Amino acid sequence: MTAAPRAWTVTSFLSVVGITGLCVTAGPATPAHASPTELLQNPLTLDFQCSGCHQFENNPLAEDLPPHAPAAYFGTLMANAARDPVFWAGVALASDDYPGETEDCIRCHAPRAFLEGRGDAIAIDELIPPDFDSVSCEVCHRAIDDGVTPPGNARFVLDDTLVDGEPPRRGPWGYAEPNGPPLPPHPIIQDLEFLPSSRACGTCHDVTTARPRVDDQGAPIGVNFNEQRTYSEWLGSAYAQPGDDAKTCQDCHMALVEVPAAGCMEYENVGEFAESGARRHLMLGANAQALRVIADNSPGANGNAIDVALGLFDEFLATAATLDVEFPAAVDLSVGLDALGVRVTNHTGHKLPTGYSEGRVMWLEVTARYAGEIVWSSGLWDGAEIQADPQLRSYEGEAQRWADGTHNHLLLNDHWVLDTRIPPKGLVPGIETDPVGDRYALLPDDTWPNYDDHSYAFGPASVVDVTPEDATDDELELELRLLYVINTQSYLDQLRDDNDVNDAGQAVHDMYMDDGGPTPMVLSSAAVTVPLTGLEQPDPGDGDGDPGDGDGDGDGDGDPGDGDGDPPGMTSESSESSGDGLGGNEDAGGCSCATDGEGGPLALGGFSLLLLGIRRRRLART
Repeated sequence: MTAAPRAWTVTSFLSVVGITGLCVTAGPATPAHASPTELLQNPLTLDFQCSGCHQFENNPLAEDLPPHAPAAYFGTLMANAARDPVFWAGVALASDDYPGETEDCIRCHAPRAFLEGRGDAIAIDELIPPDFDSVSCEVCHRAIDDGVTPPGNARFVLDDTLVDGEPPRRGPWGYAEPNGPPLPPHPIIQDLEFLPSSRACGTCHDVTTARPRVDDQGAPIGVNFNEQRTYSEWLGSAYAQPGDDAKTCQDCHMALVEVPAAGCMEYENVGEFAESGARRHLMLGANAQALRVIADNSPGANGNAIDVALGLFDEFLATAATLDVEFPAAVDLSVGLDALGVRVTNHTGHKLPTGYSEGRVMWLEVTARYAGEIVWSSGLWDGAEIQADPQLRSYEGEAQRWADGTHNHLLLNDHWVLDTRIPPKGLVPGIETDPVGDRYALLPDDTWPNYDDHSYAFGPASVVDVTPEDATDDELELELRLLYVINTQSYLDQLRDDNDVNDAGQAVHDMYMDDGGPTPMVLSSAAVTVPLTGLEQPDPGDGDGDPGDGDGDGDGDGDPGDGDGDPPGMTSESSESSGDGLGGNEDAGGCSCATDGEGGPLALGGFSLLLLGIRRRRLART
C-alpha cells in the first residue's frame, strides 16, 4: 500500500537577483533552534536558487580537471539521499518494527522534510518536491557548532539568525577586500573551523539506535547499539591526530582544487580566483550503482551531474586499498600451491568498508587459470552472491537481534555477531569502534592494524596439457582481486519479502534487476603469470585439446572449470602490477607483487546515509 502524496507550496523563495550582499568575517551566531525539533524561522533556500550562481564551467586554469563548481554536488548521493530506493525500502521495514522511530532516518536523508514537519514520512510519495533537495546546500552552509550538541543522528545545528534580511552562508572565503569584485548576493561568514572539519561530517555519519547493545550472552554492555561509526572510526585513527598522517574527511571526499579557482560564476567569469580554499563538491564514495539506479528511475535527479560523478568513481576507488601478494616463482600442479600469502591494506580514514553494514561485503577473489580455464579459485561471484568456499576471506559487519537471531532490520539490531571490516591506520581501542571477533590482534603500540594477512593453499590438480608438443607455453595466470558489493541479491530479496507496509521493497528489487542486478566493484588487484609444470599428457588419439579437469577448488576431484575465464557480473577491469610486497623472499625464488598506485588516506566514502536493513545468507568464513 502507498500513502497519498501531500500538497505542497514553496515556503521560501528569496531571489538572488538584486539583493545587496553583506560580508561578515566574524561574530557570534545565535541559532534559534540549536538542534532543530521544530520549524526554522527562516526556511532553507531551495537548491536550484543556489545553482543560479554556483553552476559554471571550469576556468581555463582547470579545463582538464574534474569540475569544481559547487553545483557538481547535484551528482552525489548526498544530494539524492531522499531519492534512494534502498533507503525507502529500509524505512518501511524499520517503521513496521518500531512505528514512530524512523524520524532520524528522514532527518538525515531529507532534512527539509524533517524541519517542515514531515519527519513521520515512511514512503517516498509522502514527501513534497522541495524535500528532494535531500542534504541541501544550506544544511551544510548554515551549519554551526554550538559547543553543546554531540555528533551523530543528524543533530545538525543551523544558524537561524538574520544578517541584512536573511541567514548568512558559511564558506572558506571572507570577501573582505574593499576594492574587490561585488560581494555575493547573500551574507557571508568565513568559516575555517567547523565547515571544513570532520566534525561537520560527523553530524550524520555516526548513528545510534534506541536498542541497548548486548554481548554474546545477551547482557547489556552499557551503550546503545552503535549502528554506524564512520566519524568515530576517523576520530580514533591516526588521521585525526596532528602530524604527517593528519587528514579530514573533506581532504579525500571534497579534494582541494589544484589551481586557483572561485566559488561563484561571477568571480569565475571575471577571473577573480582565490589561490586556495576551493573544494570539489563531488563527495565521491563507492555506491556507483545506487547513483545509476537513481538516475534511471528519478525524473528529478540531475542525470548530467550524476554522469560526471560516475566517470570519476574507478579512479577514486583505486585509492581505498592495496594488495601485497607473495606469488610463487613457479607452480607444479602435481604438488599444488601450499602458500599464497596476501596482505590487504586499508588506506581510508575509517573501516573498510564502513557505514551501514547490511547487504554490504568486501572480499578477496583468487583465480588460477591455465589456457583460460580456472584451475583453483576462492571467492568467485556467481552473478548474485559470493560462492561459499572454505578459504573465503570476507570483510563485513553482521548485526542481529540477539534474542532470536533476526538479521538486517536496523531498529531490531542489538548485537554484533562479527565485524571483520579492516580498521583505519592507528585506530585506538574503543568499545564502539573495535572489531568484533578474533581476526585482528592489537599491535605493540596498542592500536588496531589497518591491514589483514591471509594465506591460501590449494591441493594437487589434474589438468591435461593443451599443447603437449610445446612445453614452453605452459603458464599459470594467478590473480587476486579485492571486490566490494553494496547490495547482494539476498539483501534485495529480503527488502522485498519482509515488507508488509508498502511496495518500496518490490520497487527497489525491480530497479536493481533492471540495472543488471548486484554488481561488485574492483577496489584493487594483483596478477602474475608463472611457469607451470605437472600437466598431464592427453590420452593417445584423444586430441580434444581440453584443458582438463582442474575444478578450481583444490580438492582434486576433477570437476571441469567454467570456461569463461571470468566470474559473471563483473564490470571493472583488473590491472596487473608488480613490485616489492609482503614477505618476498628472493633467495627462495619467491615473487612478491603489489598493486600499482598509491592509496591515499581517507579515500573511500562511508556516506551510508542510513541505508537500512536486509538479510544475506551466511557465507563460509575464515
